[in-house]
Amino acid sequence: MKFAIALFSAAHAPSSRRALLFAQAALAGGHEIVRLFFYQDGVYSASNNIVAPQDEQDIARQWREFVSQHQLDGVVCIAAALRRGVLNSEEATRYQRSAVNLDAPWALSGLGQLHDAVQAADRLICFGGP
Repeated sequence: MKFAIALFSAAHAPSSRRALLFAQAALAGGHEIVRLFFYQDGVYSASNNIVAPQDEQDIARQWREFVSQHQLDGVVCIAAALRRGVLNSEEATRYQRSAVNLDAPWALSGLGQLHDAVQAADRLICFGGP
């Protein structure tokens, strides 16, 4: 089965951990992840500036390692990212900001990428959000 996964909550939220566990289990079960799409507060999970307390799991780091290890398509909604100050080098330059906190394996893109993923997948699985 082909899954598209959308994450709407920040890295410290329980739904982010559940989404990561689901994605790991899907791949372990022989399924395919067409795309991971991080939207709304989910864009914080892609930020390099997240620092988890020592007694908590670093879910943002785990997401980054998971996406890199499995060479997944990790897409961060550009509008949600800009609104929350999550910037790659190109957007930081464009908006004259000094902070860059988004890089590989993540890609900034629009909601059209979520639409394309839904069309290519058998199921869209969403975690978090209102």
